[in-house]
Amino acid sequence: MKNILVTGGAGFVGRHLIQRLLQQGNTVHCVDIMEPLSGAIIPEQWPLFKPLDFQNFHYYQMDCRDWFKENQNEKFDYTFHLAAMVGGRAMIENKPLAVADDLAIDAAYWQWAASAKPDKSIVFSSSAAYPIQLQTFDHYELLKEDMISFDADIGMPDMTYGWAKLTNEYLAQLAYQKHGLKSVCYRPFSGYGEDQDDTYPFPAICKRILVNQEAEEINVWGTGKQMRDFIHIDDCISGVLQTMDKIDDASAINLSTGKFTSFIEFVETAADILGFSPKVTGTSNTPEGVFARGGDTTLQKELGFTEKRTFRQGIKDALKYYKSNQGVKKNKNA
Repeated sequence: MKNILVTGGAGFVGRHLIQRLLQQGNTVHCVDIMEPLSGAIIPEQWPLFKPLDFQNFHYYQMDCRDWFKENQNEKFDYTFHLAAMVGGRAMIENKPLAVADDLAIDAAYWQWAASAKPDKSIVFSSSAAYPIQLQTFDHYELLKEDMISFDADIGMPDMTYGWAKLTNEYLAQLAYQKHGLKSVCYRPFSGYGEDQDDTYPFPAICKRILVNQEAEEINVWGTGKQMRDFIHIDDCISGVLQTMDKIDDASAINLSTGKFTSFIEFVETAADILGFSPKVTGTSNTPEGVFARGGDTTLQKELGFTEKRTFRQGIKDALKYYKSNQGVKKNKNA
């Protein structure tokens, strides 16, 4: 049994990670301030899992920066650093200074780690750290971990969120080089799942299709031609747990499928599952982000991880969940 810290643990990724860690018999300390728009949910209301049923679960509702100041001597086998200001594409583009607060959060984490010296830090970066010039309509390709090098031209990441995550990776490398702190950095692509906040495309699109079932036309953000690499949250967590002990020097690993799916294809697949074929059109007044973002899977496979759930199956599971467990309000902007 391990003693584990998870910052930002009440968010989408944190909830699924904590479920697996507790089921393995570990003691888990979850720190989350429940910031609005972050997708965080108080433990009593987690929709898919009840962490309070476990005596080895400990929750601290506070800013992780304050928690670090009050807990300098706690010894952890693993720390999973997920705490961040992020709430989907709208927040990244419309509230860039709020997202920039991630710089302070990550600086506080590494200052704490240098003192507390956890045995291993598992750091969550983002695919937003990759250069946007490799994700355009005119030129896009599957993004490989070595496309970011702090010894060369790192390119322009995606908005303040990308800059913050890139800086966090750099701090992880400095922590290893200067303090011998072992870590690994993960770059998740478009993670999705049934309990994800509606500010993210996956639940928003699934629910919109359900309330407009059999409609002749469905709208999506941007042009609808923009493409993402959708990976189910269960696969993301499996990828982390299967590979996290294989890298110690703060190197990065993608969490991806290597498959591009456009938003139009997403809607068409969901509609097909429900038995109708709408015309799918884009809107001109909503954020689109980069044109194509997909992650190369070579390193993941070398380390022993390959995703298991297809996107079609993930959509099917989510539609069933939304329909039977939550219901869907009659709101075309869901």
